[in-house]
Parts: sequence; C-alpha cells; structure tokens
Amino acid sequence: MSEEEDCPPLCDMDTTVDDSNGEDDEWEVAEEQNDPVKCLFCESISPTMTVAIRHAKQQHDFDLAGVRRRFHLDEYSYIKMINYIRRENPGPEQFKTATGSSFPWADDKYLKPVENETWLMFDLDELDEIMLNNGTGGGNGGVSVEKENGNDIGDTMTLTTDQYRKLQGIINDLTAQLREKENLLQHAASSIEKMKESFRNVLAEQQQPSAGENGKAEVDDGAGGDKKLEQIKRKLEHCVSSVSVDDDQSYFNTYSHFGIHHDMLSDEVRTSSYRDAILRNADIMKDKTVLDLGCGTAILSMFASKAGAKEVISVDQSDIIYQAMDIVRKNNIDNIRFVKGRLEDTELPVEKVDIIVSEWMGYFLLFEGMMDSVIYARKQYLREGGLILPNRCNISIAGYGDLERHNEFIGFWKNVYGFDMSCMKKEVLREATVEVCKPEHIITNANIIANFDLMEVDVDCPNFSYAFDLKVKKDTQLTALIGYFDTFFELPEHIEFSTSPYSRPTHWKQTIFYLEEPVPVKEGQTITGKFVCRRDPKDVRSLFINIEVLDMVLKYTLN
Repeated sequence: MSEEEDCPPLCDMDTTVDDSNGEDDEWEVAEEQNDPVKCLFCESISPTMTVAIRHAKQQHDFDLAGVRRRFHLDEYSYIKMINYIRRENPGPEQFKTATGSSFPWADDKYLKPVENETWLMFDLDELDEIMLNNGTGGGNGGVSVEKENGNDIGDTMTLTTDQYRKLQGIINDLTAQLREKENLLQHAASSIEKMKESFRNVLAEQQQPSAGENGKAEVDDGAGGDKKLEQIKRKLEHCVSSVSVDDDQSYFNTYSHFGIHHDMLSDEVRTSSYRDAILRNADIMKDKTVLDLGCGTAILSMFASKAGAKEVISVDQSDIIYQAMDIVRKNNIDNIRFVKGRLEDTELPVEKVDIIVSEWMGYFLLFEGMMDSVIYARKQYLREGGLILPNRCNISIAGYGDLERHNEFIGFWKNVYGFDMSCMKKEVLREATVEVCKPEHIITNANIIANFDLMEVDVDCPNFSYAFDLKVKKDTQLTALIGYFDTFFELPEHIEFSTSPYSRPTHWKQTIFYLEEPVPVKEGQTITGKFVCRRDPKDVRSLFINIEVLDMVLKYTLN
C-alpha cells in the first residue's frame, strides 16, 4: 500500500495525526475511543490491553511474556494463538504443559482473524516494556495507563507510522491468504472430478484390444493391465508424492532457517546464473505466467517479475514464505502471488503456466528428491510448448587422491588420544561426505554417469546404474571417488554452471565416496567399475549408492 492511499482504521478505532511537535509522524488513538478488552479465559472486561494482560497473569496464571518466550512467538504465531484461543476455548493450563515444536495453533486455518478482536491489534514489541514497568506502560510509542488513587482512569495508545504499516501489512497478508484459500477450494471440486475421470480412462484403456506380435488385435485378459498398473504403482510408491505432508515436514523445516537461505543467496555462481538466465532472456519471460517452485525468499520470482512476466505463482511449504511476502511488498512488486503448501497437495490458482523455474538441485544433484516436484509440476501445470528452467542437468564422477585429507578423516579413527576407534570407520565410510575438493587431487578423467532432461524424465530417474572407465593421469594413490553436477539453461542466451572441482566453488561443493584404504594406481591405468544409485525406500529424499570397483563393493548413503 502506498503512503498516498487511504489507510482503513484498525478494529474500527478512529485515528488522528499528531504532528504538533514536528517530530515523529504518529497515529494517536484517543483515550475515550479505546475498545474494551475481553479476557482470553473468562468474561471479564478490561478497559485497556495493559490491564487485560495483568488480569490474565494474576487471575489465570497466563503470563503472556513467558508464553511468548516459551513458544518463540512471532507476529504470525501470536495471531494464530489468539485465534486458536477464541475458537477452541482452551484452559490457561494448556500453555504451561504444552511441549515439543508442534502446537495446537500451528495450523494455518488459525490465520483467519476473529472479528473485532482487540488482542490481535496488540504489538508484541510493546510487551517487554509493559512488563518492565509492572503493567504501568510508558515509553515512547507504547501503551500508558494513568492512575489516580490506584484506579485506572484511561489510557492513550500511540502507533508510529511504521507500526501502523506493519499491522496493516499483516492484515493484507491475511486477506491475501484467505483469498488464496478460497481459490483453492473453488478448484478442489473440479480437480477431484478430473482425477476420477483420468482414473476411469486408465481403467478403460486396460480393456481396449492391443496389437499382438503378428499384428492382429489381441484382447487383454486383465493380466497385462494389472501388470501395467503394478508398474505404475511401483514408480509412484517411492517418490515424494507418496509421503504424507506430516512425515515430510522435517525436510521443509530445514528451509525455515535463515542461515540456509543466506548460504544459497550468497552463492554467486548459483544466484547469478539464475539471474542471467532469466534477465538475459527477458523476451521469453515477457507476458508469461511463471511458476516459481520452492520459492524460498522469492529471489527467482522477483527476477521473473523484473524480466516482464505477467504473473508469478510462488509456491513453498516452509514458513520462509511469510518473509518472502514481506520482501516482495517492500520491493513494491505486485504481480507475485504466494501459495503455501507442498505442490503435490496444493491446487494452484491457475490451470496452466508457461514457464517453471526452480532451484531444486540437492547435493549430488538428486539428494532431497525435489526433482519429483518439478516433474509433477510439468505434468500437471506446464502448458504445451512451455519451458522448465533449468532444463537439463548431468552427474559426473572422477577418481580422487588426497592422502592428507583421507588420513584426517578416515585414518583419524586408528588413534584417538591413544585409543583405537577403528571400529568407527565402517559407519563413517558408509556416509558420503560433502566437501570442497582440490582440483590438483583429481587423478583421472571424468565420466558423465547420468543425464537428465527435465522435459522428459520420470520420477524413477534417481534409480540408475553406469559402467564407468576412469583413466589414471599419474602414479599416485586412489583415496575416493567424487561426484558433482552441471546445470544448463538452454535458451537463446545460453547459461550454464558447474559444481566441478575445476569451477568456482558453490554451496553444493562435491560429494566424496571414500575408500577404506588408499589404493596405489599407475599412470595410464584404467579403473573400471559400476556405479549404482537407488532411492532409500524408507526415506525417498535420500539415496543409496553402491560402487563396484577394484574388486570391492562399497556401499554409501546420502541422507
């Protein structure tokens, strides 16, 4: 909302501008116009928020400041908690016994505000000051209560312009989220019917005659159809869409931490490559509907908007999406629509998109399994003739010989402060590690072991094998095999980047598969073997890696 636009009143309270001192531009709420505050746990009415907070603590042992600290309440979780209390009427004791990281008010349905709720207008930033002054308020821009002979006679609440805009921004976010939910509900019924129709078509196809080897029509007796359905089932049962949102939530929670977004945004190779691919190909983006899958801080959405996209749909399941909304609003971008949820369980507010852009790549490219979501988005939402950015990736492996690092990481367990802990090596070796590898320790040529065209691949693509031939460049010792990937935006203005040790380091680094003991190799020698990659059936975002090399069968996990 621009400064020139009229701002609606908060909770029907009249606001007036007090600029008599020529300093802070503040919105002052006249004391006689303050709304009474109903207690969260009884029918008691307090004349001010300060009195209501004190009443809740004294009468119900509900310490708002303590609850805020205990549950790490921010603006959104505070709003959810108040709405939860009003709708579900829990007892105050629940807020002293709740444990863990999942609370009853965590559901986004509690973002829908209760009408005429004064508690929702309270600024948590004022709470510490109120508690510090033992309920008497005070301080610039805070809540103050004047007293005479121990009786409350009224108060004045003052909101700075920044505070007012902050509250108005929250209201706008809630309104936008409600609008998105309404759109999803409208699409839900038609989507269910589409799925039913698709399933009926699949069943009908199984009953159709098929051509036999002699060219004549043969009628499927049901066994062939069952076999095809079983093949489809096997493909789908080990992909991300087969996992419940609750079971998958830990994955998304990792992206709610700001540190990981700092690492990704400060990875200049990654971020500038996406920026250049989008902005240098602005003609392709112009007037298009773009889906930013796993939008995070919405940096790719903003690039697409800047390149001239008509509309950007930004989807993310993690709570970082709320900060992304603030970022977009702060940068005055008005054509980005946010959808919170896992794509496989969420209906978008549009039927089709022209372009899918996503930074989905994990360690060793496939770790995290987010390619599944890109494939789902392609099948469900990409318009015929549409684009996926990036559109192609590949994985390479090479021989590695760094004796010093091998001794630090693997040999370390032979003597730990005088104790033999070599029994630990077996478990340590099973875990592939992610480190920056030095190019001078690459001792063979590289083999591309997998190539993925995002317009063609299916969800079983992480399950592959490759027979490799690695030619040794010098007499040395082999300590590990390493893996890395390359990414391609095959557009008129071609952009690509690599996570190879020979390229500028990225936050993906390289993936190292250590050998238990170094193996001597000679210049010109060819190291042959087989690399087998499979999903972990118990954790579809993780990988099992088997490497057959030098008469050894080595087993690794990426989880």
